[in-house]
Amino acid sequence: MDELRKKARALLEAGEVRVVIGYGGGTGDRARAIFVREPERADELIFDGRCRQNLAIYLTRREVKELGKPAIVATLPALKTVLQLAGEFQIAEGGLVVLAPGADGSLIEFKTFADIEKYLAGAASPIDPAEQAEMDRVRAMSPDERWKYWLGQISRCIKCYACRQACPMCYCPRCTVECNQPQWIPVPSHELGNLEWNVMRAMHLAGRCVDCGDCSRACPVGIPLYLLNRVLIGDIESNFHQRAGMKAEVDYALSTFHPDDRENFIR
Repeated sequence: MDELRKKARALLEAGEVRVVIGYGGGTGDRARAIFVREPERADELIFDGRCRQNLAIYLTRREVKELGKPAIVATLPALKTVLQLAGEFQIAEGGLVVLAPGADGSLIEFKTFADIEKYLAGAASPIDPAEQAEMDRVRAMSPDERWKYWLGQISRCIKCYACRQACPMCYCPRCTVECNQPQWIPVPSHELGNLEWNVMRAMHLAGRCVDCGDCSRACPVGIPLYLLNRVLIGDIESNFHQRAGMKAEVDYALSTFHPDDRENFIR
């Protein structure tokens, strides 16, 4: 943590960045995002088990971009998000400084996207055993059972869009749900509106989700959105040999065609 604070202070003092997007003290077991713009505030930065939010969500925010070149304190999901955003032409090489604190207090500064790619190629992304068990249970269901399961989960949605606001890959200036001429997605929280919203969002993230889990943590009614996203992650990987956030240059799986693409998923 001391190394992180020293580096942040040095970057700001040298004018290499205008803001450091990092974690600060929060409430309970959660840290909060802070935006350090003065070198003397670098001591407010923390990094421990409470730091779960994917801070890369702020890289596409207009008000953050206006602050100037950023440095970002990145967890593994945030590193993947940086590469995915680069692949979608949302951020450019040299436009930010990426800092990855290690569990032992060390700090890695990534100079290029290629450096991040090499690091992620050898980094493990463990899944919580309880979440893995639930995912296996849902996968083992018959199609009818799975359909009823998801209808039951989605029926609890209150259409607050917290999942969208927490997702680093939802960066459209205007979401489809906010279009009312024509209105594509029903506004009320009812069976059809909930189903259309959650299916649309899942498909928009297919091949793009970096599995940070922020959507599930943000959901006020506890819908296990991570399950749906992980199933799609697995399907995209097995059918298109592609995993989001591993390269800075990538073709979006659902918008490209290769002659050797498998077609056995078409029913």
